[in-house]
Amino acid sequence: QVQLGESGGGLVQTGGSLRLSCAASGGTFSFNAMGWFRQSPGKEREFVAAVSWRGRNIVYADSVKGRFTISRDNAKNTVYLQMNSLKPEDTAVYYCAADPRGLGSQKEAEYDYWGQGTQVTVSS
Repeated sequence: QVQLGESGGGLVQTGGSLRLSCAASGGTFSFNAMGWFRQSPGKEREFVAAVSWRGRNIVYADSVKGRFTISRDNAKNTVYLQMNSLKPEDTAVYYCAADPRGLGSQKEAEYDYWGQGTQVTVSS
């Protein structure tokens, strides 16, 4: 069983940056693909980015390409989401998730473990 805990959310102005972290405990972190998802009020949760267990395969949602960067440090059991050029539409609760299959899917159903989420608010 993998436990996940996000941190790094907060309030930032349009154009600003934030770096989210997700620390994992339990299980074997290095074999899990990791993903970031987000959910805005009144909307369904959506995929943001994912990285395979070795970090070789990375995929982004079109809405964040060129602005967000996902990375992982298996020695620290942590995955990061660097968010630059933030926009008001990036406002959401951001969740990290672990996919034991290791591939890094865009589909929520592929992820077995989820964190509690961290709020990101981008003011205009």
